[in-house]
Amino acid sequence: MTRLTADFWVHAYLARLRFQEIPAFVVAHGDDTAGAVLVKLNTLDGQAVAFQRSFDLMSGDRKWVELSSGPEGDVDQAIQRQRSFDPDLWVVEVEDREGRHLLGEEGLE
Repeated sequence: MTRLTADFWVHAYLARLRFQEIPAFVVAHGDDTAGAVLVKLNTLDGQAVAFQRSFDLMSGDRKWVELSSGPEGDVDQAIQRQRSFDPDLWVVEVEDREGRHLLGEEGLE
C-alpha cells in the first residue's frame, strides 16, 4: 500500500475540517514527506487533547491514540517534549467547543 506524504495528508485533513466549518491550523510544519503528525484538539475551555498515530503490532493497523489530555498548558508541554526529539513532527491544532476532530472518519483513521 502506498503511504501519503505528511504534507498531502495534513492539507487533506485541513480541507475536511474546513468543509465541516471546524477551525484548524498548522502550529508546527514538519518534514513534508515523512514527518509524523500530532493533532491537538482545543475545546476552548482551557482543556485540550493531543492525538498521535500508533501502530498496532497485533493487527498491523495504524490508529489515532491519545498522547495527552487535560489543561491546555499541560498538553502543550507534552507536545513540546515530542517536538524536542522529533524536529520533523507536524502539529495541527483543531479548535472546536464540541470536541470534533474527525480523526475517526473513513480516510483519516
